[in-house]
Amino acid sequence: MEPYTEPRMQAMHNERPRERLLQHGAHVLTTAELLAIVLRTGMRGCDAVMLGHRLLERFGDLRSLLGADQQSLLATPGLGQAKTCELLAIRELNRRAATEEIHSGEVLNQPERVKNYCIAHLGHLKIEHCMALYLDSQFRLITSEEISRGTLTQASVYPREVIKSGLRHHAAALILAHNHPSGVSEPSQADIHLTQHLKKALALVDIRLLDHLIITATGALSLAERGQL
Repeated sequence: MEPYTEPRMQAMHNERPRERLLQHGAHVLTTAELLAIVLRTGMRGCDAVMLGHRLLERFGDLRSLLGADQQSLLATPGLGQAKTCELLAIRELNRRAATEEIHSGEVLNQPERVKNYCIAHLGHLKIEHCMALYLDSQFRLITSEEISRGTLTQASVYPREVIKSGLRHHAAALILAHNHPSGVSEPSQADIHLTQHLKKALALVDIRLLDHLIITATGALSLAERGQL
């Protein structure tokens, strides 16, 4: 996070974030200044830039702020319904932009795009969800769908249900992804066991498990890349 000092604050007042953005481009603004443009106003004794800094400090980073739920945002000093709606809208637009990168019928030959797609869907969720991306014989996306959701620490995935969905979609391969709300991407023994069991079960019906991704708010870990598939 960018340091917030009195000289820096004075410079911000001398040249407002909107003016700086138009004159120099969005890339020169701090994260707090970009938030200030979205929020438009601050609160008593706290301008919009200062409010941006306080939000980043309260939630820890930008990803956590944009991943916060409605109740958490509404309970934050300085955020009423209007500002909460603005932040929730930004999160949804960001999710839609990421998911638009992968379309039905597209060949999934770029692992980073697949990871970003799954992060957009799962990274902000507070309980475990598991999704599957079903692919044809050319590794083109047929569809993606949620296959389970669970508690804070565990989602129940039943291989027979995954197989049924794979056969229904006439899939030749699939990519599994689930999130770790804890933020720790390291696979558990249960994750590894499920992956190996599911791989064997899918092979019986000629469906190939290409990867199992573990998603956190900040990234994705590939069991295939780790040699644990």
